[in-house]
Amino acid sequence: MENTLLFLSLLFNILLFASTSNAISSCNGPCQTENDCDGQLICIHGSCNDDPDIGTNTCSGGSGGGGGGPSPSDDSCQPSGSLTCQGQSYPTYTCSPTVTSSTNAKLTLNDFSEGGDGGAQSECDGNYHDKTELVVALSTGWYAGGTRCGKMIRISASNGKSVEAKVVDECDSRNGCDSEHAGQPPCRNNIVDGSDAVWEALGLNKDDGVVDVTWSMA
Repeated sequence: MENTLLFLSLLFNILLFASTSNAISSCNGPCQTENDCDGQLICIHGSCNDDPDIGTNTCSGGSGGGGGGPSPSDDSCQPSGSLTCQGQSYPTYTCSPTVTSSTNAKLTLNDFSEGGDGGAQSECDGNYHDKTELVVALSTGWYAGGTRCGKMIRISASNGKSVEAKVVDECDSRNGCDSEHAGQPPCRNNIVDGSDAVWEALGLNKDDGVVDVTWSMA
């Protein structure tokens, strides 16, 4: 009898776990993986919340995760629309988080040379740039219509290293998925797109593709 009760209890727990793991949760609902959350919500510390990297604001009063997202002052920068590339929808932006003395950003890798994944020539000077040059592209809001062209910014990594690089291009947050953008989707609104030389100066592994950094005007 005792063994039968133990078996039934175990079977009940298995069925309960299976039904819970297959459920799609909305704001603040329980989750274990990204697939457990509805729409553009992501799983943060076991509950579904807005994705701080793309600036969604679906959850009113959500927990917002572990402090890695935008500050409240950045909430005004919301998607301006969306663009569908190869069946997947991407948010578009005309703004970026407020620039401070230590602005949170995602460092991505870009090849600014001719034939590289940067597509056309750099917007600021109409030229291509070798991988050995310390150059970056900034998301549309930070690019600010070209007002930061030719200016130097300081990028700092979590390993304590920093480097100064010149702004030469826009990482377009409004358009993408065409030949001008080398078939790539629109940039998120918090991107510093760095050359090989930038990654090497920061001592970062280029295979990582995306790394959390901070930046400021030099």
